[in-house]
Amino acid sequence: MDTEQRAFDVMSPDCPSRSIMQRMGDKWTPLVFLALEAGPRRFSALRQDIGGVTPKVLTQTLRSLERDGLLTRTIYPEVPPRVEYELTELGATLLGPLEIVRDWAQGHAEKIIRARLNYDEISEG
Repeated sequence: MDTEQRAFDVMSPDCPSRSIMQRMGDKWTPLVFLALEAGPRRFSALRQDIGGVTPKVLTQTLRSLERDGLLTRTIYPEVPPRVEYELTELGATLLGPLEIVRDWAQGHAEKIIRARLNYDEISEG
């Protein structure tokens, strides 16, 4: 494993940081982070909090985030087994930026919806 310090540039097509940036911009990742903001959650609670995500897609998203070291999956030896997901220290560092994006999206949603309607009206007209 290469531990030498490297400069990363997401604008470079071959840079590994680009795939990380893409993961943060996928449809479900930010919602998983925001759902885990308050602490550990079970799969069913995450699915309910997020709304609209299929079990398959949520599982894929959680596995990818676990692989990236952004969340942990803990299995408790109970009957039936209890599984909880929690942000790692590294994952928690994304909460601040995601809160800013969420606040921006919620604060500007009306203007964007209006712009879309105007655009569609002009494009169709």
